[in-house]
Amino acid sequence: MKYDYLVVGAGFAGAVMAERLASQLDKKVLVIDRRNHLAGNCYDFRDESGIYVHKYGPHAFHTNSKKVWDYLSKFTTWTSYEHRVLAVIDGKKVPIPFNFNSIEMLFPQKDAQNYINTLKSRYGENIKVPILKLMQENSKELKFLAEYVYNKVFLGYTLKQWGLKPEELHYSVTSRVPIFIGRDNRYFYDTYQAIPTLGYTKLFENIFKNKNIFVELNTEFRDIESSIKFDKIIYTGPIDYFFDYKYGKLPYRSLHFVFEKLDNEYFQEVAQVNYPNDYDWTRITEFKHFHNSKTLSGRLTRSYKHLMSQKNKSTIIAYEYPQYYEIGVNEPYYPIPKSENEELYNKYFNEAKKLENTVLFIGRLAEYKYYNMDEIIGAVLLKFEKMFRKNGF
Repeated sequence: MKYDYLVVGAGFAGAVMAERLASQLDKKVLVIDRRNHLAGNCYDFRDESGIYVHKYGPHAFHTNSKKVWDYLSKFTTWTSYEHRVLAVIDGKKVPIPFNFNSIEMLFPQKDAQNYINTLKSRYGENIKVPILKLMQENSKELKFLAEYVYNKVFLGYTLKQWGLKPEELHYSVTSRVPIFIGRDNRYFYDTYQAIPTLGYTKLFENIFKNKNIFVELNTEFRDIESSIKFDKIIYTGPIDYFFDYKYGKLPYRSLHFVFEKLDNEYFQEVAQVNYPNDYDWTRITEFKHFHNSKTLSGRLTRSYKHLMSQKNKSTIIAYEYPQYYEIGVNEPYYPIPKSENEELYNKYFNEAKKLENTVLFIGRLAEYKYYNMDEIIGAVLLKFEKMFRKNGF
């Protein structure tokens, strides 16, 4: 059989593009993935007790894009979920991003009130202020607070997460660390925040339910490249692999997870607790928290049977250990934001431009760029509209 498109990778980038090509342009699409499952790093599964486990780390969906939300809502119902994160600082679990509640938990009452009043006077309320901006203030109180958060919350976590000092990373990494001027303990403030009611894997299965889409798992791109007939490629894998590492290997950070099932109803207060300064792991995730909420309006199911299994007397947690990426040993998760890495990627990008009529490179690995889930979905939808609706590909 001949296909119009070969899509390499069954994560969000590949899935959304395959669905658009199949449903909107009536194209025959073959999707391959080297792993034995759909959904890429969003893959989840239900263990024997019914708890949904995120195999590759916590994925809490959030977006301000109605377009992205409406698109995914065609393929899933939603369970309302607002992500909350605690960090262990000086022996106490405090809300992250750092906010008024965090300040009051860590400082004497008089000092805490002084910091809060100074922040409110300078910035107002209910906004995020980057740590680096606070460090540039003339106020001694704000400088002290910024340095405290930088050293206690950001520095240790960065060293573990990236294996590098903050000054070795691109400025954008440090500039994203905020203090929230207010008491909102949510980690995200987006309009839409939820978890697919039947899990991410089911969402992907629904995306791929199209007569024009064919999926082959446990399939390496190089193994079938010459044996499958197709016109064009949508490539979401590592761009350096595509070009046989001709300029060298792009570095990534990977993750190692240690899962434990416990005979406790709950292990911790929220789904995610960060450990920036102690232990070798960066965070512990407890998965039951993700589905213990209410189903949202929209495309709804009124059956809560699938949620009842979350309310059992056992729980599952995962310790997360950052590590270097080694080809064939672990998975590439995060492009490392350093200028020399961007320069290396640009060499591959220039090679990719030479193939722009036959190969489309898109996604975190293909573009060597960190995307949130909603960002990659939005990018693919936009790419489809621009390239396929207007100019063709």
